[in-house]
Amino acid sequence: MRTPASVEQLSGWRDDWAGLRTVVLGSGLTGFAAADTLAELGADVLVVSESIEESTAGVLEVIGVRMLVAPRTDGAPAALDEFDPELVVVSPGFAPSHPFVSWATARDQPVWGDVELAWRLRDKVVDEATGQPAEWIAVTGTNGKSTTVQLTEAMLLQAGVRALACGNVGVPVLDAIRDPGGFDVLVVELSSFQLHYAHSLSPYASVCLNVADDHLDWHGGAEAYRAAKGKVYENTRVACIYNRDDDVTRELVESADVVEGARAVGFGLGSPGPSDLGVVDGIACDRAWVIDRHNSALEIATVEELAGYGLGTPHAVSNVLAATGLARSFGIPMTAVASALRGFRADHHRTETIVESEGILWVDDSKATNPHAARAALRSFPSVVWVAGGLLKGTDPDALVAEVKARLRGVVLIGVDREPLRAAIARHAPELTVFEVEETDTEEVMPSAVRLAAELAVRGDTVLLAPAAASMDQFRDYADRGRRFQAAVRQLLGVEADDDELSAPSP
Repeated sequence: MRTPASVEQLSGWRDDWAGLRTVVLGSGLTGFAAADTLAELGADVLVVSESIEESTAGVLEVIGVRMLVAPRTDGAPAALDEFDPELVVVSPGFAPSHPFVSWATARDQPVWGDVELAWRLRDKVVDEATGQPAEWIAVTGTNGKSTTVQLTEAMLLQAGVRALACGNVGVPVLDAIRDPGGFDVLVVELSSFQLHYAHSLSPYASVCLNVADDHLDWHGGAEAYRAAKGKVYENTRVACIYNRDDDVTRELVESADVVEGARAVGFGLGSPGPSDLGVVDGIACDRAWVIDRHNSALEIATVEELAGYGLGTPHAVSNVLAATGLARSFGIPMTAVASALRGFRADHHRTETIVESEGILWVDDSKATNPHAARAALRSFPSVVWVAGGLLKGTDPDALVAEVKARLRGVVLIGVDREPLRAAIARHAPELTVFEVEETDTEEVMPSAVRLAAELAVRGDTVLLAPAAASMDQFRDYADRGRRFQAAVRQLLGVEADDDELSAPSP
C-alpha cells in the first residue's frame, strides 16, 4: 500500500506507476485519455461512470482497464471501497460536491485532474537536444479562451515553433504529452474545472483573460470560481499576462505566488503603459516586448485590419492583444504575429455573421454561454433583437440586462431558465417587447425564435443569438444550437449556406 505522500512524489513518466490502484471518474474524452495513459504506465485502473459507451468499453477492456457503471447516489458504491484506490483522477464534469469526489477527499488521498496528471507526465517525450519536455503556455478566463489559444498557436507555428493547442479545446492534454513527435510548446486551454483539480503546474507563461460569474453551481460560489481561475498564475516562470480592463485579473496576479523574475504584463483596449499591450489611435501595439519600451512600441495591426480578419469586435481585439503577449513572451517576432493574424479565421458561432438582408444583420454568437460573453457580443452592436436563454448555471443576468437595455429593440426568450431573464427585463426595461418560445422540441425551437425575431427587427437592427446560457437543455451543445439558428435564418430568408458552414464540425 502506497502512502498519499509517496503517490504525491510521482512526478515523471519514468517513475514507478506500476500497479498503482487508480480510480478514474468519468469515461468521456478526458476520462478515457486518463485511463489510457495510466494503463500505458502499468497502473491498475478502474473507470467509474454513470454510463459507458459500448465503443469506449470495448477499448478499455482491450487495454486492461476495469469498469464500474455507477449511477450517482448519496455515497460511493461499495465496489469503490473494495478497490481501495491509492489515487483518484477526476474528469472535469465531476464537481467537488459530487458524492464520489467527496468520498475520495474524505479518504485523505491524492485527487488529481487530467491536467495535473499530464503536468507530472509531460517528460514522456523530450527534445533530443535539450532533454527538456515541451513548455506550457496556460490560458484561462470566463470567455475568449479558445480564440486566444488558437491565435497563440498560430503565431507560434508561423515562427516555426512546434506548437499545439490542446486541453479544454481540441486534443486532450494527456494525448498531447504522449504524442511521439513531441512539441516545443503546448498552448493549454484550462477551464475552471480543470484548474480546481490542479496544484503543481508551473507554466512558462499564463493568462487569465477575464473573470465574471460562471459555473457557480459547480464551484459553490463566486469566490471559489475566482480562486480556481487564479490558479493559472501560480508558479508561472516568465510572464503573467493580465487584463487591464478587468481588475479581478490584476488582483489575481498580485496575489499569485510566481517564480522570481516572472513579469506582469497587462493588455487592454486603452493606451498601453511601458509594460503593456494596448490600442493607440486605432492601432494595436506592443510596449511590453520591445527593447526601449519606455519610448517606443511595435505595431501589431490596425483595428480596421483586424476587422477584416474577423477580429474587429472589442473582445476579439482584446484576445489578439493577449495572444500577442503570450507569443511575444516566447520570443516570437512581430512579423510572425502579423502574418498569423492575416491568415486567422475565428471559430464558427463566435459573433459569426450569417447574412445581411433588407438592412437587418443576423449574427450567431451561440458560444456566448454566460452573461459575460453575451455582454461582449451585445456591446458590439447599437440596436439588437436579442435571442437569449438556456441553462444559466447559477449565474444572474440582472446586471447584464441593466447594462445593455438601451441597445435592445426587443428580446426573444428560449430555453428552460427564462424566468431570471424575464424578471430582469421587467425590472430594467419594462417597455421592451418580449416574445417567448414555448416549443420544447429541438427541431422547432430555432424556427420559432427566428420568426419572432423577424417580427421585431427593423432596418439597421442586428438579430443576435447570444444566449448568456448553456445549451444542453434543448441542444447537444452550443455548436448544435448555433447551426440550428443559422439554418432557421437561412430558411426564413431563402439564403443558401456556404459549403464550409454546412460541414463545420462540432467542437
